[in-house]
Amino acid sequence: MIGNDIIDLETAQRESNWKRKGFLDKIFTTQEQLLILNSDSPEIMVWNLWSRKEAAYKIYNRDTKINGYFPKKLICFYECANFGTVTINNILYYTQSTITKEYIKTIAVSKKEDLNRIITVNNDIKILKDQGIPYIIDPITKAEIPISISHHGRFIESVRIDEVIK
Repeated sequence: MIGNDIIDLETAQRESNWKRKGFLDKIFTTQEQLLILNSDSPEIMVWNLWSRKEAAYKIYNRDTKINGYFPKKLICFYECANFGTVTINNILYYTQSTITKEYIKTIAVSKKEDLNRIITVNNDIKILKDQGIPYIIDPITKAEIPISISHHGRFIESVRIDEVIK
């Protein structure tokens, strides 16, 4: 399975005050807060960790059909700026983040090897939803292919896992 998230850093800076009282406590574990506060770039760390949680949540929601707002239950284990894992209820997801001056985007997958099989989906393709969960139809096999969509500010990106093993 796959989940993704993208954060427009310009929009986030303009619309979200992560320094306000209680913000970090509401979203991040103590360990995650230490990562943020000890970072050379705390704002980037906030959105990097948030992006990982959001991407993992999309898989969790797809698999369990559980909706809700529980960011502290999604626990980030930070390897480096680009890689890590997120757990929730003893389920492990692997994350890969890309950080630029304009955005942070993260892809989360259930199987680590799937990080090498990510395909960006053309945003013009017809996207269907089942209970709010997006998918596309393979034009040849007519199979449903899970996709993940994220948009924030100036950016939108849809991704899926390539079914062909390389």
